[in-house]
Amino acid sequence: MATNTFNINGLTTEQVIQAREKYGENILRYKAENSFLNVIQKLVKEPMIILLFAAALIYLVSGKTGDAIFLASAIVLVSVISLYQDSRSRNALQKLKKLSQPHCKVIRNGEVVEINSDELVVGDSLIVEEGTAITADGIIIHSNDYSVNESVLTGESLPVFKDKTKEDNFVYKGTTVASGLAIANITEIGNDTKLGQIGKSLEGIKEEKTPLELQISSFVKTMVFAGTIVFLVVWGINYFKSLDLLDSLLKALTLAMSILPEEIPMAFTTFMAIGAWRLMKLGIVVKQMKTVETLGSATVICIDKTGTITENRMSLVKVFVLNSMKDSNLEKPTEEEKSLIQLAMWASEPIPFDAMELALHEGYEKMIELDERPGFKLIHEYPLGGKPPMMTHIFENEQGKRIIAAKGAPEAIIAVSKLTADQKKQVEEALFQLTKEGYRALGVGYSEFTGNNFPKTQEELSFHFSGLVAFYDPPKTNIKQVLEDFYNAGLSVKIITGDNGTTTTAIAKQIDFKGFDQVMSGDELMKLSEEELKDQVQKITVFCRMFPEAKLRIIDALKSNQEIVAMTGDGVNDGPALKAAHIGVAMGKKGTEIAKQAASLILIDDDLSKMVDAIAMGRKIYSNLKKAIQYIISIHIPIILTVFLPLALGWIYPNILTPVHIIFLELIMGPTCSIIFENEPMEKNTMIQKPRSFTTTFFNWKELTTSIIQGLMITLGSLLVYQLSVAQGNDEATTRTMVFTVLIFSNIFLTLVNRSFYYSVWTTLSYKNSLIHWIIGITLVITGLLLYVPPLTLFFHFKALTGNQIATCLVIGFSGVMWYELVKMKTRMKSPLSPKIENR
Repeated sequence: MATNTFNINGLTTEQVIQAREKYGENILRYKAENSFLNVIQKLVKEPMIILLFAAALIYLVSGKTGDAIFLASAIVLVSVISLYQDSRSRNALQKLKKLSQPHCKVIRNGEVVEINSDELVVGDSLIVEEGTAITADGIIIHSNDYSVNESVLTGESLPVFKDKTKEDNFVYKGTTVASGLAIANITEIGNDTKLGQIGKSLEGIKEEKTPLELQISSFVKTMVFAGTIVFLVVWGINYFKSLDLLDSLLKALTLAMSILPEEIPMAFTTFMAIGAWRLMKLGIVVKQMKTVETLGSATVICIDKTGTITENRMSLVKVFVLNSMKDSNLEKPTEEEKSLIQLAMWASEPIPFDAMELALHEGYEKMIELDERPGFKLIHEYPLGGKPPMMTHIFENEQGKRIIAAKGAPEAIIAVSKLTADQKKQVEEALFQLTKEGYRALGVGYSEFTGNNFPKTQEELSFHFSGLVAFYDPPKTNIKQVLEDFYNAGLSVKIITGDNGTTTTAIAKQIDFKGFDQVMSGDELMKLSEEELKDQVQKITVFCRMFPEAKLRIIDALKSNQEIVAMTGDGVNDGPALKAAHIGVAMGKKGTEIAKQAASLILIDDDLSKMVDAIAMGRKIYSNLKKAIQYIISIHIPIILTVFLPLALGWIYPNILTPVHIIFLELIMGPTCSIIFENEPMEKNTMIQKPRSFTTTFFNWKELTTSIIQGLMITLGSLLVYQLSVAQGNDEATTRTMVFTVLIFSNIFLTLVNRSFYYSVWTTLSYKNSLIHWIIGITLVITGLLLYVPPLTLFFHFKALTGNQIATCLVIGFSGVMWYELVKMKTRMKSPLSPKIENR
């Protein structure tokens, strides 16, 4: 379809290249908060790095150069792992930023093209229309009733009307178009814009920490505090006994290192960032990391009808002409029917972007032989407004012929038109029949007005009702399955639409929507008190004829009922509700830039089924993170107690583990929790369980108790093999080797067992996670090298074990962990659930 460029040709391709070379890209450049240098600075402040450095220094002063070099190497290795994980997270976030880059329309080579905002150059002719975010500074060269919200710069929330004749004829980056259309010649881009000079940027705004972040941070700080107290106490006791400053300090450092759960913050960051990257691969752009955490808690999802339930592929299928009092399927349109479509086209935007307006322009081109659009100029516009909404355009040609056309909700056009009671009844009957069949209908009218002193509002004009135009927007083929998935996941689904109630009900019935007959209009909703609304939003499932204030009230009422709300939207009027929802979801293809800015998620292909994937991913990430942290707690307990108890109880070999052994165990645990558990597939029962409460503490007592008992049982195994070795008359090196080997085997079995707290280890062995085989294999190979390669054995103060001793360690390590399989079996017998695994 030909697009009106208002005789503006814009830049040529050659001019664009020259402008880009001269002025650069349209990007705001600020000092990166997460630069490599900042990461290094944070790393140096890490408690584990400080402890390792202190221990290495003590070894060096004590003359144990080999141990000092090993710990220095460990510092490098721990740093490399941390930098690698941080690099993965930052790379994932950079890719997300590129995908969430806003788009804009420009006129180049005489044609309208859509480009990424960073490709905009000085001299471009930028088209800004209702619902778009302005992406550079410029001067207006053409406009139609253009108003803009400049609150980001001025703090003033009311829209400002502008045109090329006014003193303030500038557009500014970061502001949003409230109504109308304008074409601006770009004068400044990137940091040279007004927004760039002020230095305001989304990147500069620090987000508040989520409840889970706060809980994890609090837990780690508590453990660091506890480690500090234990360090001082153990140092004091040992120094009092031995009067050896360096030796007592080394023993205290060993225990402090065993207490620090430094893997937890790294695991959290990795899980969230890589989770966002995985969502991106599914076609879902995550704009805020906290959304990944919130996804698994969603209890209600509010969806729009047009473009979400339906294809947003409007076809002009029927018309009702008032004069003939009959509807037609347009197979052989009469002159009256053609005139109605022509009038509806004039009431549409000259550069259409709405699906219905596109259909009207296409219908006009097919049915009208002589295209009059180039000869008429839009001289005045009343943008879409009112409750229910309507819009009016006033066109005029060089001969002074004037066309005043209006379209909108049939109720709105009826209200401003002169109709007899009989005519009104006929129109309402026709409207009911159209909407009952699932068609979306618009009323069309025209007016006459001489002079240029136009009334302030369109409702003041005297209209003649011409008829109805009806569109069919078919439901998406997968929508029934999507709804079933939402229902199975325990989510409540509500439709919030600006469309007619009868049309929405008809479509809802077609797709087997639960509660399709529970309908409330925007006007009815606004009459309710806060308490009444809180009660009604739980019962009503279809909200029709909604406007921004009503949508926002629904979201707020659901939130006040302790629901975690996801909201989908694509239009300008969805912005406030998308911002207010816990999870705002914008459409990537057909969503306005305002909707995308307000949302926390963007569905690239406008496919609602991706929200099922997103919620599943959110639950999977939360579940796997919980497994990882429970694993960390369980495996830290035996390390702490195996170091502390022989020391505190005065056993024959008090220094059974040294910093060298602790750091080796830490190097095994880090990759296990951050790599293996992050890569675990989703257990299928995850999506048939009720959503978890967002306020639920991450460390509930039942799960924490499980982790503690698992840790104590492993401790029992390691201390049992200690005493068994001593009873057999083995020396310290053999005893140390057996204790260390039991901890290694226990770590491996714990990894396998904790892959699911419901399904058996035999089931989880079939999970598709190749990384687990690599990590376990590497751990066993390195352990074998430590036990049987003499230089390594000597360095770690080990001794090669016999086959019987290895078997003993294996059996004790197995028994100390595998008892939990009996607990899982009992759980399955009490609450049997369906299938086992789904690889998402």
